Amino acid sequence: MKAIKVFRDLLSFLTIIPMGGKEDFILTTASNMHLFPIVGGLIGLMAGLYYIVASIIVGFLLGLINAYVVLPITLLEGLISAAMTIAFLLVMTGLQHFDGLIDLGNAVRVRTLHDRKMKAHQWTVTYSGAVLALAVEALAFFGLFWISQGSVGFLFAFSAILLAEVSAKLSMVTIVWIGKPSHKGLGSIFLAKAKNKRNYAAYALSVLAVLPVLYLLASPFLALTALALVLVSIPVAIIMNKISNTVFGGVSGDMIGATNEITRAVTLILFAVVLMVIML
Repeated sequence: MKAIKVFRDLLSFLTIIPMGGKEDFILTTASNMHLFPIVGGLIGLMAGLYYIVASIIVGFLLGLINAYVVLPITLLEGLISAAMTIAFLLVMTGLQHFDGLIDLGNAVRVRTLHDRKMKAHQWTVTYSGAVLALAVEALAFFGLFWISQGSVGFLFAFSAILLAEVSAKLSMVTIVWIGKPSHKGLGSIFLAKAKNKRNYAAYALSVLAVLPVLYLLASPFLALTALALVLVSIPVAIIMNKISNTVFGGVSGDMIGATNEITRAVTLILFAVVLMVIML
C-alpha cells in the first residue's frame, strides 16, 4: 500500500493526472525523488504513444486535403506532430516547469538579488521571460521535428521522447542533490528531504527506464548514444545549479522546473545532431 501511495503522489506532483493524493504528497514526493526517472519514463511513454497516434491522424487528414490541394505532407506531418507532442508534454505537467522557465527569464535582467527573487514570484511575464521560455520549447520542437524525419522517424521520435523525459527528471534529481536552497519554499522542501544516498538509485533507474529504447534502436552505437544522452542531464544540472546560484543565490522550485525543460530540449537537440551526423 505504501508503494502505491508513493507512486500516486509522484504522479500527482509531476503530472495533471488526478490521483487523489493527500495533503502530504509534497513531502512524500520530495522523500522519494530518486524515483523521478521512472515517472519520467512513464510520461515519455505516454508522450511517445501520443506522438505516434497524432502522426497517424495528421497524416491521414493531410492525405485527404492533398486530394484537392497539393501539400508537402511529410514536412507538415512532422511539424504538426512535433508541435502537438511538445504541447502535450507541457499540458501533462500542468505548465509548472514552463512557469519556472518564465520566472527565470523574468529575473535574469533584474539587477539585485532581492529584486530577482521578488520578480520571480510575481504573476507577470516579461519580455525576457517569454523569450527564454519560448526559445527553450522551440529548441525541443525543432529537435523532435528533425528526429522524426526519415523512413524510421516514428521509431527515433518515440525513442527520443522517452529518453528526453527520463533525462529531464534525472536532471531534477541532480540539481536538488547538489544545490542549496535560495529561500524557504517548495524548492527548499525538496532540497531538505531529497539529500540522501537513495539518489544514487536514480541513475541506475534511469538506465533501466531506457532499456526498451536501447532494444528498439537495435544499434550498438545508437544504444550507447542513448545512454550518453540520459547522462547529459548531469552536466546540464550542474550548469543550471551555477546559474541558479548566480541569479537567485541558490536553487528554487522555479529552477528545478526550468532544469526539467532545458534538459529535455538539450536531449532532443543532441539526439537530432547525432542522427544528422550519421546521415552525412
